[in-house]
Amino acid sequence: YGDSHPGSTHLAGLMEQAKYGVFEKGGYPAQYHTTDICDGCAQGHDGMNYILASREAICDMVEVHGSVYPWDGMILSSSCDKSIPAHLKAAARLDIPTIFIPGGSMRPGPNMTTSLVAGDISLRQKRKEAITEQEVRDYKMTGCPSCGACAFLGTASTMQCVAEALGMALPGTAVIPATMRDILSYARLAGRKIMELVEKGITPSKILTKEAFENAIIVHSAIGGSTNATLHLPAIARELGIELTPELFDEINHKVPHIGNIFPSGTQMTESFWFAGGIPMVQKYLKDMLHLDAMTVTGKTLGENLEDLEKDNFFERNLGYLSNYGLSRDEVIFPVEKATEKGSIAILRGNLAPEGSVVKYSACEKDMRIHKGTAKVYNREEDAYQAVVDGKIEPGDVIVVRYEGPRGSGMPEMLMTTEAIVCDTKLNGKVSLVTDGRFSGATRGAAIGHVSPEAASGGPLAFIETGDIISYNIPERTLDVVGINGKELSKEEVDAVLKERSKNGIVPRPPRKGLFKRYTESARSAMEGAGY
Repeated sequence: YGDSHPGSTHLAGLMEQAKYGVFEKGGYPAQYHTTDICDGCAQGHDGMNYILASREAICDMVEVHGSVYPWDGMILSSSCDKSIPAHLKAAARLDIPTIFIPGGSMRPGPNMTTSLVAGDISLRQKRKEAITEQEVRDYKMTGCPSCGACAFLGTASTMQCVAEALGMALPGTAVIPATMRDILSYARLAGRKIMELVEKGITPSKILTKEAFENAIIVHSAIGGSTNATLHLPAIARELGIELTPELFDEINHKVPHIGNIFPSGTQMTESFWFAGGIPMVQKYLKDMLHLDAMTVTGKTLGENLEDLEKDNFFERNLGYLSNYGLSRDEVIFPVEKATEKGSIAILRGNLAPEGSVVKYSACEKDMRIHKGTAKVYNREEDAYQAVVDGKIEPGDVIVVRYEGPRGSGMPEMLMTTEAIVCDTKLNGKVSLVTDGRFSGATRGAAIGHVSPEAASGGPLAFIETGDIISYNIPERTLDVVGINGKELSKEEVDAVLKERSKNGIVPRPPRKGLFKRYTESARSAMEGAGY
């Protein structure tokens, strides 16, 4: 809870309701706060370098609060990108009975827009006479119209959905509209339920099993969730000694139908997704693929939860809200037989990414899923962004942004640059971006991230140059350097050139201090979750 941004400003009210629920069942609640930060507020300056590190700081702070006194149970509430995985990591680490309460979804902006309008506003603001002061002011007043997580399926909404799919949040609570009465009712119920979990001795380690993580990856694949889940899920699992390999994500994404029509992979807002039945509806459609015997925070299995929701009329009760928007359920959550493709993300490997890289192909134009182009190489995202603003990027180029991995600069997201690309009519759908950094869950286009080993660890990305030729093939799951200085060469010839260039070493990193120093010196590979 804190006043720094809309995603967490309302959470103290949810916890007040949770406290009432605890009192009702004879417990005594004590309330603690840490706070999180907003990726949107960190755009365009070095604050973005602290965002992923904040996941570890929040987790550590919850561990401190949870370890000093002999607590019987714990309720955690958050809305946004790094605080949710931080809370789930802390729950796994402490392993006392825990329920997670998602902070819900923000209302849509004018004309069913989201805070992503900022990308267009920012780009035009930096181009002379491309925007008026009135447009900027109007966006400031309408871009975030309520509390809650951004109204698209970014990392915040994705991780709310993942928490529910893992069984750590009450059924139906992910991306619930943050201004509706229902969210307060669920918070009160969580207070009552935590006392039941304490009585039964149901701890996170009994819920967060390998099967539960598989359930979460299946749901993530089906809804077109953020690529950042490939960082957060392995980091949470690691707290329990469970390894989630990149291959598991890829294997599941080959099989699962993509049924969530949610922006940016689709067209609808997150509150419409909740009105259509949300995560329980997705689970109902995919129940033949899920581990229905997985335990959850209700004290019942996933299969039992779905039966209870059916009896409670959950799947029909909110459809009238969809009618307010002139929508039907099938327009928001496709029935399995209407799904047009499988999965939403892919793991690419090759001589540029020997350990792997991640792409969200569900948000990538079909004609850019196989591409070969000339590299334009930058050692900082800021320089790549400026190149887009200044018109120095051409259709067909492959923008390379390196030294932005976990050890390079804390693994910032590239939303500022990817949004500048999609908001430029000359470049939209015609340019790729390859980086050892990460992306916002809102990222659209041919964006390949998490390239590992990262440049700061001496990965091949550190040794390519502007003019080299990069090729990727998402259906074939490949990412390779196939040419040097504009000339295509054999794999052996390319490898020989990269090896020779590596003798000059990597670009040295500037001195760091404090949390940023600790994180960048000890963070694991992105393929292992980028945690300590």
